[in-house]
Amino acid sequence: MTAILFYLLSAICIISSILMIFHKNAMYSVLFLLICFFSVAGLYVMLNAQFLAIVHIIVYAGAIMVLFLYVIMFLNMSTPITIRKSKLVMGIAVLTGSSLCFVLVTALWATNFGQNPAIVNQDIGLASTLGKVLFNEFLIPFEVSSVLFLSSMVGIVIFNKKEQKDE
Repeated sequence: MTAILFYLLSAICIISSILMIFHKNAMYSVLFLLICFFSVAGLYVMLNAQFLAIVHIIVYAGAIMVLFLYVIMFLNMSTPITIRKSKLVMGIAVLTGSSLCFVLVTALWATNFGQNPAIVNQDIGLASTLGKVLFNEFLIPFEVSSVLFLSSMVGIVIFNKKEQKDE
């Protein structure tokens, strides 16, 4: 069951990534990217990294996708764009793609798939384990960074506050 779910999420991720790259409409490309983000988050859950999956959904599928949609709507890029490609650009693209394929084939050739993976701690990706480590071993750096973030937010509010003129 786990293998079937892994292959299903991987196929969804790969297909949505390919559709994102080759779709002419930017809005559909953003939607395919969103599907890819959710499938990657599902893969994180399968790796027992629930905290990373939630942060991935909040940061990427939430904040970054809103930014992408805002830029696309601001620039009115919902209509398909046709780009003329010169011979030099196409040659560089072929060279880059072939070098990427060479690196991937070389990496797969050097990988030993028959070996058993090392046994790892099963609690390593859980939010409770991260919280225990964060608040026990790294409490002072965590508190210092939170004070820095708070002071920067207060500074931004003070700098952006406009003086009200009394008339």
